[in-house]
Amino acid sequence: MGLTHAAISLKNASTNVKTEVTALVDCGALHLCIPEHIAIQLGFDPDKADKREVTIANGTRHLTPYVGPLLVSFANRSCFVGALVLGDEVLLGAIPMEDMDLVVIPSKQELVVNPLNPNIAVSVAK
Repeated sequence: MGLTHAAISLKNASTNVKTEVTALVDCGALHLCIPEHIAIQLGFDPDKADKREVTIANGTRHLTPYVGPLLVSFANRSCFVGALVLGDEVLLGAIPMEDMDLVVIPSKQELVVNPLNPNIAVSVAK
């Protein structure tokens, strides 16, 4: 089994600055993470951003800039989220994937809209 990547669109919801990126898709991660150069390209100032204390994979904690709102789009789906400014590539975690009702097909290393709900994202709110 390898890594799954997907083409997604990121837009600063406040300024409408938009970029197309290839994101690493990780169901084990929670958040959308973007590198600093993408945050700057979208018009965010990581030095003036809110901060979050984040525990990364090796167990260490870091104070990390948190920017947003961003509009994330994939296929016929979109959602609004904040993003941690962290790492060297865009990482699409479970929160935006759940919000857009997306699923990963591991055998094909592919991100797709939920085949059970092809026309509109479905969620549970109770």
